[in-house]
Amino acid sequence: MIDVAGTELSAEDVRVLKHPLVGGVLLFSRNYRDRAQLTALNAAIRALRSPHLLIAVDHEGGRVQRFREGFTRLPPARALGRRYDADRHDGLKLAHEAGWLMAIELRAAGIDFSFAPCVDLDYGVSEIIGDRAFHSDADIVAALAGAYMVGMREAGMAATAKHFPGHGAVVADSHIALPVDRRDLIDLGRDLLPYRLLIEDHLAGVMAAHVVFPQVDALPASLSRRWIADILRGELRFHGCVFADDLNMAGAVAFGDVAARARQALAAGCDVLPICNDRQSVLAVLDYIDPDLIAPASQARWVRMRARGEAPANLDADPLWQARVARIAELQAPPPLVLEGQS
Repeated sequence: MIDVAGTELSAEDVRVLKHPLVGGVLLFSRNYRDRAQLTALNAAIRALRSPHLLIAVDHEGGRVQRFREGFTRLPPARALGRRYDADRHDGLKLAHEAGWLMAIELRAAGIDFSFAPCVDLDYGVSEIIGDRAFHSDADIVAALAGAYMVGMREAGMAATAKHFPGHGAVVADSHIALPVDRRDLIDLGRDLLPYRLLIEDHLAGVMAAHVVFPQVDALPASLSRRWIADILRGELRFHGCVFADDLNMAGAVAFGDVAARARQALAAGCDVLPICNDRQSVLAVLDYIDPDLIAPASQARWVRMRARGEAPANLDADPLWQARVARIAELQAPPPLVLEGQS
């Protein structure tokens, strides 16, 4: 899974995207000018191959929302957790509506899926996770993520839970360093709980973290057969698509050159390898990896990430979309100002 440089495809983009080992595109803020341009870019990507390349984006809400103007400003997951604390029923309803709204707007622009929801627990130590976490309580995270996933599913989008098995208890950011979590496997049960419950509800995708748990394996979870094959697939019985986190992130670079990292991720059981923001790394992997290393089962799991049903043609006129936009706006509105002496 690779990136493209701008708001239109270059000749080099077209050449690389036609390579048989490339299965999809991950979009970033730089790929967005407005909704019409984004829709045209996605149509051009889809037209290159049949079956079409899948298109994804990180679009959780809060700090992690690649497309802003022309899209609903989505709340961070923590806002949904706080609403749950105030009113359990309404918190779950809002999570469902936020998942649907995120998914339906992306689908209208031709995107197959977003890497969401984030199911890391909020331990209060990780700046990169922070308000991306629904809550510190694993049961509440599972409940809100489940409602969010159902909303996505109703919009025709598959969900991807991240960052397996958990990124919330480490200070370091795996984009710029290698985080190490020294807990024993038995102490990670709460972090794994949301995955257990979402898997029971037919979760389609999981993204593995570049976090090392030395009491479990010396390799980060994204490159670890112990984590992917034994625990995620074996013990948790996950049958969906496993993504490594971006193999160019600093949390992975200590484990060999990019081709070696790619080979380790495949050997661990990952189905899809995002490699972004460095075209030379993409070309190195495409030259190095034997297509025979890609299992047919991985290809089948990848296909199941494709968006389902017809994309909506005119969201602005949809009463359901209008109502849910209004609900999300209410959640993010500042509280009314109460002057001293007023009740």
